[in-house]
Amino acid sequence: MSIRSELNGKNVLVTGAASGIGRALTERFLDAGAAVAALDIDEPGLERLARDLSGRGRLAVIRCDLTNPEDIVTAAAEADSTVGPVDILVNNAGIVTGDHFVDLDDADLVRTFEVNILAPMRMTRALLPGMIQRGSGHIVTIASAGGLIATARLSAYSASKFAAVGFDEALRVEMKEAGHPIRTTLVCPYFIDTGMFAGVRSWFPLLPVLSTDRVADRIVRAVARKRRRLLMPWLVYLVFPLRLLPVG
Repeated sequence: MSIRSELNGKNVLVTGAASGIGRALTERFLDAGAAVAALDIDEPGLERLARDLSGRGRLAVIRCDLTNPEDIVTAAAEADSTVGPVDILVNNAGIVTGDHFVDLDDADLVRTFEVNILAPMRMTRALLPGMIQRGSGHIVTIASAGGLIATARLSAYSASKFAAVGFDEALRVEMKEAGHPIRTTLVCPYFIDTGMFAGVRSWFPLLPVLSTDRVADRIVRAVARKRRRLLMPWLVYLVFPLRLLPVG
């Protein structure tokens, strides 16, 4: 089956859609025939997105502050009413706070967890009942290789992404046990050339930084093929046996 045949006519919600991976995913879902609700707090970025993608497909841009639970509920309802009941939720938005743990203040910790894990959980909670009622749905969690093995000076980020990995796994098991045909896809890419990781010291310096376009292509393909897990590049799969070894 082709990507377009699997995604054509689907309604997709993408968070963090104004730039980076989120923008690239929005473009590709539209090109595959899906309708997209593009969420971001960056209003000028959303305006550029709407202007640049005019005529590419059915697109609704929605401002949403993912640190505000009420904003999330409102945006989810607006997505349902504009593009239609959401079939595929892509929890993509994320932030990086790179510093020594002792130098992070409480606001850094709270904001990292609000955006990277509480927002995906809240957005999923807002949309999941409708998916269950309709008997289909797909939750995509963009985590990180940093959620599989810790990285120096990224303690808050790594902890939030470890939580995202755990959320995906727990949700998958819960849906299966309840008999709900809700699919999940976990995406754990290595560092991406979006500028978020500038100056970060890698735990595996020989791995290349991934291109935004390449990552977006593979994510959309994985969603269309209903893969449960996508790790990039393939060397990241070696992390699983490495988890058996002591850290440091």
